[in-house]
Amino acid sequence: MTVTTHDTPPTPQLPKKEFRSIFWRSFSLLGSFNFQRFQGLAFLFAVLPSLKRIYRGDDDGLKDAMRRHMETFNMTVAPAPVVMGAAIAMEERAKADPNFDRTTISAFKVSLMGPLSGIGDTFFWGIFRILACSLAIGFAEGGSWLAPFVLLVVFNIPNFATRYYGLKIGYSQGQGIMRSMGSSGSMQLFTFCAGIVGAMAMGSMIAFWVPISSPLEFTINGSEFIVQDYLNQIFPALLPIAFTLVILWIARKRFNPMAIIGIVMAVGFVLGVFGIIA
Repeated sequence: MTVTTHDTPPTPQLPKKEFRSIFWRSFSLLGSFNFQRFQGLAFLFAVLPSLKRIYRGDDDGLKDAMRRHMETFNMTVAPAPVVMGAAIAMEERAKADPNFDRTTISAFKVSLMGPLSGIGDTFFWGIFRILACSLAIGFAEGGSWLAPFVLLVVFNIPNFATRYYGLKIGYSQGQGIMRSMGSSGSMQLFTFCAGIVGAMAMGSMIAFWVPISSPLEFTINGSEFIVQDYLNQIFPALLPIAFTLVILWIARKRFNPMAIIGIVMAVGFVLGVFGIIA
C-alpha cells in the first residue's frame, strides 16, 4: 500500500538582513511626517531595501515602485509593518507577472490603513499607553528612578513585538493572498472593492482632519438662524469636503504645494477675521 504525502510549501520569509533593515527603518515613519504625503516618504525609506532587491537591474521598474510608495500613507505606526510586508510581497508578484495590475498595490495599502489604525489606536493609545503611564506614575510617586524605564519598557514590548511579527505575517500572508487571488481570478474584484474602501477612508479622514465650520448667525423675524446647523442638515461636513475639492482642483492645475499652503493661510486668515469660518 502506497501512502501519498503532500509536502507543505515553506512559509515565505524575507532575507534576514533585509528583514532587520525594514524592521528598524519602520521606526522612522513619523520622522518625515508632512501634510502632503503624511508618512509616505518614510514608508518608501522602510521598504527600499526590498525594492532594490526585487528590481535589481531594472532601473525603470525601481523608479516606478519608488513613486508608488511615496504616495500618501498615514496610519498608526506600530501595525504599519503588516502593510509593508504585504506590499513587498505584492511587488515581488508584480515583478514576476508582467500582467499584474500595479494599481492594486496602492489600493491594498489604502484599504488597510483604516482597519489597522482602528486596532492600533485602541490597543496602543487606549490601553498600552494608559497602562504604561499608570505603572510609571506609581513608581514616580514613590520617588523611584525606575519610573521612566517602566514607562518605556511596558509600552515598547508590545510595540516591538507588533512590528516584528507584523512584518513577518504581512509578508507571508501577502504571498498567500497573491497566490490565491491570482489562481481564482478575483484580483479585479479586490481592486474594485479596495478602491471603494480607500475612498471611504479618505472621506472619513476629510471629515475628521479638516475641521472647518461657519460661526455665522442671523436673527430673522425674531428667530435665530445658525448657518452651521442648516449646513449640517443639508450635508454633514459640507465645508470640509468643499474645501478639499477646491484644493484638489487647484493642485490639478499644477500649483506648487507651498503656494497652495500660502493661499490657504491667506484666505483662511481673511475669512476668519470676518467671522465667516472657524
